[in-house]
Amino acid sequence: MKRCLPILTVAVILAFSQLASSQEDMTVIAPDAFEKLTRPAATFIHDQHNEKAGVEDCVICHHGGSDGVQDTESSTEGTACSDCHAAQSVKGATGLSKAYHQQCIICHEQSGKGPLACGQCHVR
Repeated sequence: MKRCLPILTVAVILAFSQLASSQEDMTVIAPDAFEKLTRPAATFIHDQHNEKAGVEDCVICHHGGSDGVQDTESSTEGTACSDCHAAQSVKGATGLSKAYHQQCIICHEQSGKGPLACGQCHVR
């Protein structure tokens, strides 16, 4: 039994370190930008999603733009969406919630893959 304890200890440490590293890439869609959530924040595993979807260019999701016009030549990766899209909708501008929904749902509809219903992304 004493011989098994070090092996068991190492196995447990390895198992937990694997779980911890798998959570590192989890992306939570902007819960801090919203004052109050009516549904749980949408989450997904960023790299796994992009690999499965065949997304190789970051600008596909992380587009730039100004004056309401998307610029798919200018990448904004590393910049929070809420830096350009206000959580509270402003007349003439795309609000944060609408920006997320349009970005994700339109891509899912066009590809014929991925969640489309509210509860599929905002899992209670």
